[in-house]
Amino acid sequence: MTEHDPHQHARHAITEVTASWAGGLSLAEIRCSFEDFLERAGGPKPDGVTTRPIVVGDMHACWFEPAGIPSGPCLLYCHGGGYQIGSVRSHASLMARLAKATGLRVLGFDYRLAPEHRAPAAAQDALAAYQWLLQAGDRPLAIAGDSAGGGLALATAIAARDQGLALPNGLVLLSAWLDLGLSGDSYRTLEEHDIFSKPGQLRAMARTYLGRGADPADPKASPVFDTLEGLPPMLVHAGGYDITLDDSRLLATRAQAAQVPVTLTVYEEMYHHFQIFADLPETAQSLAEIAGFLHRLASDLIEND
Repeated sequence: MTEHDPHQHARHAITEVTASWAGGLSLAEIRCSFEDFLERAGGPKPDGVTTRPIVVGDMHACWFEPAGIPSGPCLLYCHGGGYQIGSVRSHASLMARLAKATGLRVLGFDYRLAPEHRAPAAAQDALAAYQWLLQAGDRPLAIAGDSAGGGLALATAIAARDQGLALPNGLVLLSAWLDLGLSGDSYRTLEEHDIFSKPGQLRAMARTYLGRGADPADPKASPVFDTLEGLPPMLVHAGGYDITLDDSRLLATRAQAAQVPVTLTVYEEMYHHFQIFADLPETAQSLAEIAGFLHRLASDLIEND
């Protein structure tokens, strides 16, 4: 590996920042550090994408809009962070790069975080953002999310289905954390390989989000255990060294059983939500596959109108 190898740089950056989080920082300090870290990892905003802050209900939100595309299909994005950290700011680079790669407008929003706001606050806010778009006549082509945001994306589609709302045409889930009980083997077998997330960390985040005595296997907490019939096609990306990998595998198995089209791509030796690093070749491959998936959905939408 060379001095400028992006994989080596990413591993070093992750090791350094996660060590600082384990060194006794307050939650407020970790939140700030997480935002700074993802902002650095994502690099400068790509050319040709503008940002437009707005308010969705009582949530801060932001549009990421490709140049010359003031309308047309959009993507609703749910950021990750274990339901305790993360924001529009932390994921701004990833959302801007998604807008650039797909040619779609991307809407990100700041949902309420634990422990100040426990479950189901985040899920309620994600559904509210989706309903806000529907009421504006702007039904998302897809709902996307990474890590806990992937869980919110899936939960939002399930809630929309159960409430009889118009569904998105697809779902895009990146290293989705879908089982808050961490029952998959990957939480144990990949613990030493995933340099970003650790089982103990996720267990603590699950307890903080759900509250004392809650059942993490409840489908409202872990949407992978909910009924999946009637949901739109899914594109699921995970890393081969991602401790949440078995969540993605279980989702793919259960979606297929429910006759929901699903494509699962596992990027070998990649860790949890690696797409935050703009310079990785695997990130470029992931964004290109997402773009292809969404373009096919858009084409199908036009043909069926």
